[in-house]
Amino acid sequence: MNTTSQEFDKVIAICRDLYTKKMKDYGSAWRILRMPSLTDQIFIKAQRIRSLQENEVRKIDEDETGEFIGIINYSIMALIQLDLGVADQPDLDWETAVKLYDEKVQITKHLMEAKNHDYGEAWRDMRVSSLTDLILQKLLRVKQIEDNKGKTLVSEGIDANYQDMINYAVFSLILMGFAKKIVV
Repeated sequence: MNTTSQEFDKVIAICRDLYTKKMKDYGSAWRILRMPSLTDQIFIKAQRIRSLQENEVRKIDEDETGEFIGIINYSIMALIQLDLGVADQPDLDWETAVKLYDEKVQITKHLMEAKNHDYGEAWRDMRVSSLTDLILQKLLRVKQIEDNKGKTLVSEGIDANYQDMINYAVFSLILMGFAKKIVV
C-alpha cells in the first residue's frame, strides 16, 4: 500500500469515527435532508475554510480541520442520499448507515487511486487554498446540476463531484499534516 493510500485511510478513520459517534447521538436524522440542503451544508463549510484562509483575525480559535472533516462526511451522506433518495423520517439503523458509509468510501478511494496514478500525485504540489477553491467550484457545479434537475449534457454527474470533494478534502488534510498526527 502506498503512502497516499495509507494517509487516506488514516484521515477517513477519523471521519468515520466522528460519523459513527454522531449516528449514536442523533441517529440518521440527516436522511430527511434534500440534496440542495446537503450541498448547502458543504458549501457553508467550504466558505468558512476560505474565510479562515483569507482572514488574519479569527474570532473562534479553530482551524480548517473540522470543516474539511465535515465536507468529507456530508459528501458521503450526499452519496448515500443519491442512492436511497430522501426519507420523511430517519430510517437507517446504525449498522446499515455505517455499512453504506464504508461502501461509499471504498468507491471513492478507488477513484482517488486511479486519478492519483494518472495525475502523478500532482495534488502534493498544490496549496490547500487551491484545493479549497476546487471544492467550492465543485459545489457551484453541483448547485447548477441540481437547478437543472440533475441533467447534464456532457459533464460528470453529481456523484462524481461529491467524490472529488471528498478526495480534495482528504488531500487538504494530508497536506496540513493531519494524517501524520493520527495514530491508528
